[in-house]
Amino acid sequence: MKDTIWKICCALVIIIAVLTLSPLVLSEGKHKPELMGMPYILWVGIAISLLLWVITYVGVLFHPGKDD
Repeated sequence: MKDTIWKICCALVIIIAVLTLSPLVLSEGKHKPELMGMPYILWVGIAISLLLWVITYVGVLFHPGKDD
C-alpha cells in the first residue's frame, strides 16, 4: 500500500511539472482574468505550490524506506 501511494505521489509531481510548463498555464501576453488584482498566472503558481507542498507531505508519510 505504501509503495502504491508513493508511486502515485511521484506521478502526480511529474504530471504537475509538465502541465505547469504547458500553454495551459504559461499564456504569452495574457494578463486576464484577474482575481483580487493579481493575474491568472500568479494564482495558478500559488495553487501549484500549495498542491506540491501537500503531495510532498503525503509522500513523506508514505515513503517506502521511512521505517528503515
